[in-house]
Amino acid sequence: MNTESTLTLVQKYIGRYSPTIIHQVQSLIDNDKLTDFLLQRHPTTHAIYNDSDLREFVLKLKSQHMKKSSPLSKVIYDSKIHAVHNALGLHTYVSRQQGHKLKAKNELRVSAMFKKSSQALLTMIVVHELAHLKEKEHNKAFYRLCLHMLPDYHQLELEMRLMLIQIDLNGPIYK
Repeated sequence: MNTESTLTLVQKYIGRYSPTIIHQVQSLIDNDKLTDFLLQRHPTTHAIYNDSDLREFVLKLKSQHMKKSSPLSKVIYDSKIHAVHNALGLHTYVSRQQGHKLKAKNELRVSAMFKKSSQALLTMIVVHELAHLKEKEHNKAFYRLCLHMLPDYHQLELEMRLMLIQIDLNGPIYK
């Protein structure tokens, strides 16, 4: 990829970060060290490969940090999320009419690209989507809740964005 294309990717994923961070990331890319950096931070993948394991993992996190929140009716890996919604996970509401009442069911979907990621990055995505059970918008309360569930949330979010740059440049680091 040429320099202009990499600058576009950097702006796409981390354009709102400080110029210092953007410069450091650009340096990693220019020196072909981004993969090494990510593998150093996330050397192994998790063992949550199917929807039932993902559901168990999500419900465990939910019960630890959000006992009083709405129940989840479905938790799955979704192969269409990244391409269709340009997202990494989705928290959706499915409304159904039952008699005279309108019932809403909560669903949590994680992009299938996270089947091969580190435990920390998967946890960050799940925490983000769980936080949407209580806070719909990305506001201060939302990020406070994310930090409550995962104290290094912001660092992991940055590393996840770096992983996305890596995937766009060279493909996934885990085969």
